[in-house]
Amino acid sequence: MKLYDISRSFFQAKVYPGDPAPRMELIRRMEIGDTCNLSAVYAGAHTATHVDAPRHFVQDGVTIEALPLEPFYGPCSLITVDGLITGEDIDAMLRYAQKRVLFRGEGKAFLTQSAAFALADAGVLLVGTDAQSIGAYGDEEKPHQELLSAGVPLLEGLDFSCVPKDGEYTLCAFPVKLNGMEGAPARAVLIEE
Repeated sequence: MKLYDISRSFFQAKVYPGDPAPRMELIRRMEIGDTCNLSAVYAGAHTATHVDAPRHFVQDGVTIEALPLEPFYGPCSLITVDGLITGEDIDAMLRYAQKRVLFRGEGKAFLTQSAAFALADAGVLLVGTDAQSIGAYGDEEKPHQELLSAGVPLLEGLDFSCVPKDGEYTLCAFPVKLNGMEGAPARAVLIEE
């Protein structure tokens, strides 16, 4: 068995335009005589590798803590794509893909509304991407709404640089339980049997 850490480093990941940059504050430090080390973190909920809950784009959508855990663990398909992905592209891919689909596109592959609709209509459990968002910058709303309104959580900001090939893996990527939040950081791992 081989494990691939597909998470981005929280403090080094590129920050989405308009989001707050993450920062850490040292509260206590043993090097100056404190009995322990203690840090505080400030960041947006969509920093680095993270999960979008329906509340992100759906007014009364569920928040992170209310999401079922099943979508975040199980068989998945890693598929390399390029540019805008259409519903027609998805229909062709889903013939051989698992119900958890991860897209590798060097951060430059995005879902159109029709692609998001096709994924939701096919009953996928989770959609992931190595881009900061599943939708192209300036056109994020419709793809997010299609999937999130269908209850499909999104795993964004993945890093597949250590994964040598596309194929079937087991995904483990649970979001941090941040009650009332529309998103949360996640540590994402692909398991190759």
